[in-house]
Amino acid sequence: MKVNIGISDKNRQAVAMALNQLLADEHILYNKTRNYHWSIEGQSFMEFHKLYETQYNMLAESIDEIAERIRTIGHFAEGRLKEIVKLATLDEPEAPTGQEQQIQNLEADHETMIMKLRKLIKDFDEKYKDIGSSDFVTGLLRQHEKMAWMLRSYLR
Repeated sequence: MKVNIGISDKNRQAVAMALNQLLADEHILYNKTRNYHWSIEGQSFMEFHKLYETQYNMLAESIDEIAERIRTIGHFAEGRLKEIVKLATLDEPEAPTGQEQQIQNLEADHETMIMKLRKLIKDFDEKYKDIGSSDFVTGLLRQHEKMAWMLRSYLR
């Protein structure tokens, strides 16, 4: 089906590729957060267990929304694990059980996502003329900023 939403095919393709890369990184961060949820140990076990659950649920919703945005602009979202791993830029090291290391790892990943999203906001609007996707990733930016702040609050 032909998509006619005021964005050239070339620009929609570029935005879809960038969104699929973002989708892959969200999957990595989701899996890392879920793994930490399962492997946390220590005196504050339940507090972190719940914090991680809240955050991976937020990430799961973001994953769905990103995939739907990709479909909205006329492309398919990548959902195959082998392709997600190829597209992702975030790393998934061994899961530490120590609270501080887990928090530092997740905070760093959220900050990486924040930097990527800031660039995408500008690129989608100025380079690809897609203000809808620019606005969409602005919402994701706010979510990652909030999750990073919550994690950071435990470290300082």
